[in-house]
Amino acid sequence: MAAFGNTEEGNAVKNNAEDDAKASQVVSKVDIKPKHPLHNSWTLWFFRIDKSKSWAENLRKVITCSTVEDFWGVYNHILLASKLQSGCDYSFFKEGIEPMWEDEKNRLGGRWLINLSKNARSSDLDKMWLEILLCLIGESFGDDSDTVNGAVVNIRNKGDKIGLWTCKADDQDSIMRIGRQLKERLGFPAKGMIGYQSHVDTAGKTGSTAKNKYTL
Repeated sequence: MAAFGNTEEGNAVKNNAEDDAKASQVVSKVDIKPKHPLHNSWTLWFFRIDKSKSWAENLRKVITCSTVEDFWGVYNHILLASKLQSGCDYSFFKEGIEPMWEDEKNRLGGRWLINLSKNARSSDLDKMWLEILLCLIGESFGDDSDTVNGAVVNIRNKGDKIGLWTCKADDQDSIMRIGRQLKERLGFPAKGMIGYQSHVDTAGKTGSTAKNKYTL
């Protein structure tokens, strides 16, 4: 019987082994850096007003980020908030939570709301929005991070808005700690005021704006 190494099959095996060895050498020289997982996965949503469609039809899930590298890969390849058309929103929420009042995890919550002037779109909007995103993925609200659901930036002709959403509107101590940390991270002046509105009050408002449940 001929030796296995002298057959065509044997030569093929030998060649494949040599190829595998070369491939291993190449891979060993590549600096494969591990990704850095986030404590929570976060989903980016996009909304654009189209009056021919329902609100839910105008809302689109874009992508979910589970690592620091995923986040920057997304952020660096989408339009800045300041470049969006009026009537558009970005939302960034924990995976499994939709950016709407009706979501079970939002229903009893509310939002810290930051109102920006038209001039602030070019000077402050993108910096503030990015800082809030970094607060979210970095769990920057300490033990209160579990009650933070996400954030929304609304681009509007009359003035843009950024909202930081929490899940419990009645947890005043937690909400105030979150608000103080938010103001500090955004570099708000001591006299600059932000207000917290519950989703229940916002949904039932009779005028153009809802009343503030808390202020800082």
